[in-house]
Amino acid sequence: MKKFTFMLFAAGLLLASCTQKSVNMENPLLGEFKTPYGVQPFDLIKTEHFVPAYLEAIKQNTEEIAAIVNNTDAPTFENTVEALEYSGKLLIRIEATFNNLNASLTGDEMQKVAQEVAPLLSKHRDDIALNAELFKRVKAVYEQKEQLALTPEQARLLEVTYKNFERGGANLDAGKQDKLRKINEELAMLNLKFGENVLAETNNFKLIIDNEADLAGLPESVKQAAADAAKADSLEGKWLFTTQKPSMLPFLTYADNRELRQKLHTAYIMRGDNNNEYDNKKVLSRIAVLSAEKAHLFGFKNYAEYVLDVNMAKNPETVFAFLNKVWDAALPIAKNEAAELQKMIDKEGGNFKLAHWDWWYYAEKLRKEKYDLDEEMLRPYFEKNNVRDGAFAVATKLWGIKFVERTDIPKYHPDVEVFEVQNPDGTFLGILYMDWYPRASKVSGAWMDEYRRQSEGVDPIITTNFNFTAPSGDKPALFSFEEVSTTFHEFGHALHGLLSNCKYHSLAATNVARDFVELPSQIMENWASEPEVLKMYAKHYQTGEVIPQELIDKISNSGLFNKGFTVLEYTSAALLDMYWYTLNDTIEQDATQFENDIMKKMGMIPEIVVRYRSPYFGHIFGGGYSSGYYSYQWAQVLDADAFSVFQEKGLFDQETAKSLRDNILSRGNTEPAMDLYKKYRGMEPQLDAFLKRNGLK
Repeated sequence: MKKFTFMLFAAGLLLASCTQKSVNMENPLLGEFKTPYGVQPFDLIKTEHFVPAYLEAIKQNTEEIAAIVNNTDAPTFENTVEALEYSGKLLIRIEATFNNLNASLTGDEMQKVAQEVAPLLSKHRDDIALNAELFKRVKAVYEQKEQLALTPEQARLLEVTYKNFERGGANLDAGKQDKLRKINEELAMLNLKFGENVLAETNNFKLIIDNEADLAGLPESVKQAAADAAKADSLEGKWLFTTQKPSMLPFLTYADNRELRQKLHTAYIMRGDNNNEYDNKKVLSRIAVLSAEKAHLFGFKNYAEYVLDVNMAKNPETVFAFLNKVWDAALPIAKNEAAELQKMIDKEGGNFKLAHWDWWYYAEKLRKEKYDLDEEMLRPYFEKNNVRDGAFAVATKLWGIKFVERTDIPKYHPDVEVFEVQNPDGTFLGILYMDWYPRASKVSGAWMDEYRRQSEGVDPIITTNFNFTAPSGDKPALFSFEEVSTTFHEFGHALHGLLSNCKYHSLAATNVARDFVELPSQIMENWASEPEVLKMYAKHYQTGEVIPQELIDKISNSGLFNKGFTVLEYTSAALLDMYWYTLNDTIEQDATQFENDIMKKMGMIPEIVVRYRSPYFGHIFGGGYSSGYYSYQWAQVLDADAFSVFQEKGLFDQETAKSLRDNILSRGNTEPAMDLYKKYRGMEPQLDAFLKRNGLK
């Protein structure tokens, strides 16, 4: 009888094994990626593969955690902390694949998957973070850290792992842990909903023009792009404009029709605020309340305190002091700019007060008048391939790395370009995807992410995503200078991922303090506008003529033009973020009233709208930058100071480039951010360079 039972049990195991192998073979997400360098097999992956893949990955990770917990040996760094670090690889790979595709190529079915797996992932993460026996083992290792012969990176991993358990709720009592689980699950769903609503609102608005007279003032290239967009939307013979910036900003900059400028920009700033099924006001207010409740569980007064505790800034007071100093310097400049634009309106006989939909139009006119420079003069020199290759050339001159386009590697959309990145000796370093143009299935904005993060023995697969001016008619993609700067910015993030040289995945690449992560991206922007570099890549798309010195001088001379506007627009968003997340109480706010009160308190002028109004402020409601949007300006302080070394020693000084790579780009989170910065710079950064660069001092 026992033998028969065993045979049945063995047969069951064999059947289960065969079934699992069958599932793995049928689901490309679960097996080995048999592609060049193990990139995602996008041509094989289907939406229906994700849910079963997630379920299997969660199951495997749960078993890995159980094995650590049930280990009868005394806790050690290797059998506990390192074992935890090496667990969950399948889940990490599936999450990276899904999250990137859901941002770049989403749709109804992908969003259903996200909604289904979000609570599962929230529960799984909490099951690990709140596993008392697992934390007991980690804590046992942490408490003997002084006696362990750990390398600096191992010591950092132990410190970060222990801190993550604390911040994940391991030290909370059972009642608070249960509440934390509920908060995390609800936040996961609300963050998802917020992003879906913004995408829907962005896609739903269309400014359709059928009277060519309404296009007065627009350059031919802008008209052609709008005609192409209309044709693609089955509106041939008309012109289509959207709230995507490559479509909207040229219209706001050049269209003489003030009423249509108002309609378009109002649609943009009202996304998520239209009292319809995609309205985000209650969603974001609930997110703010839940965030405050979460902070209270950990003994913090508000969520900003909880977030900043592990950032360079450390506390809200430091951030407010920094932002208010910038605000106080920029506000009078912006007021003077508004007055100057109003004078132009009055001079032309306009019987109206400058409004937010007028700013770009009259600022461009004023720039033309002052500096004999406008955007359309520059675009022919900023053809997409030239700009991209210019960024590549800077990296090659700094670190010797090379970029080789690959056409044999799977990609998820025809617009995507794929590059093999090589070390100076030609050996493989990583893969870089570049996705350039807007589409309805793609989140707006620009970002870098990882399909595979570097760690010991694992090469990085990096993706950069943009929503830039697309080719139109017989013209290639010709970028604005802002788009050029953004290309270099996201490429800086990509370099942070590609040049990472860390042992552990959780410490590698861009997984650093939120207010440090923008340093590599923003320092790269500096090279984009340097005359020496402009002459490397800024070439006329028709003639190949290098950008003339006259235009370079105009760019340089107009460098501080409109700075009050750009700094105020940004700083107002950073302050709005901080005010949302320094709410100490858990009373849901009227989002509109709250935002209006904050703008009034700050003294925001009505001619300028905050860069991101709350209902579409995706960075802070689901985008990972809550209490952290200040970090872009914080990093500008770092990058102004850091780039000054290159300005002193030479744009491509090899010693400085090596120091930047060795102390920042390759080090990830292996040391505290300020320690890494001081190793590169020799001292802490100063605010003066930032203020001077922006004409605020």
